[in-house]
Amino acid sequence: MTDYIQRLERAYKSLREKTDFSPDLLLILGSGLGSLADEMQVVTKIDYGEIDGMPTSTVVGHAGRFLFGYINGVKVAVMQGRLHYYEGYTPQECVMPIRLIALAGAKAMLLTNASGGITFPEIGTLMRITDHISLVPSPLRGENWDRLGKRFPDMTKPYDEKIGKAIDGIADELGIVLEKGVYIQFQGPNFETASEIKMAKLLGADAVGMSSAIEVIAARHAGLRVAAIACIVNPACGITKATLDDIDESVAVEKSGDKLKSLIFNSIAKIKEML
Repeated sequence: MTDYIQRLERAYKSLREKTDFSPDLLLILGSGLGSLADEMQVVTKIDYGEIDGMPTSTVVGHAGRFLFGYINGVKVAVMQGRLHYYEGYTPQECVMPIRLIALAGAKAMLLTNASGGITFPEIGTLMRITDHISLVPSPLRGENWDRLGKRFPDMTKPYDEKIGKAIDGIADELGIVLEKGVYIQFQGPNFETASEIKMAKLLGADAVGMSSAIEVIAARHAGLRVAAIACIVNPACGITKATLDDIDESVAVEKSGDKLKSLIFNSIAKIKEML
């Protein structure tokens, strides 16, 4: 057994020593979106650093902790902050939180992130991710742990279409404009060049970021049904004449945070009905 699998087992044992909470759903909150968890009924808070063998988040705006509790009566585990490849972690380390929550019993994952807009450059735009392109090595490289999933998981439809359509319906009911598109993950931490964004557009990408795709791969490997919503916090490089020196995610959160929170909270209840 590889060192990584042993480390994952150790981390899971450590997590279970701190809580026996078994969530139905994992919610990942992206950069600047951590406050969306303020209204959940929290049962337990566990910092990543409290879990044996677990990497810790080093990025401003990522609290780096699990929240276990209830949203709309649904048992959820919330990742308040994530781990990024550009922090120096391996893809396998980046997806450890997802794998731990899958082992803890979750059956679905609702992911959010802060993205750069290619097709939809307006700040505050919400986009449901329908597919992705990853430019980061797969987190499934190395020895497969059969307890999590099979060696060669299918990625024909990584984002659950039935859940996605349900979220679209909820957005319509709430009067929220929810775009649909493909997300591409670059490695970071530097922003992409204008030519790289042109390449991404040619490949079919509508939004760009530095997370999420590898998390979805790990979630699907573990059998979780997945939905994802990107919040556009800036136009991608070259889409406008502006530089990306000072991205202020709070502008997008102020513009669309309440809409996103309402969409997430209502979607979680609907997803639970579909599990």
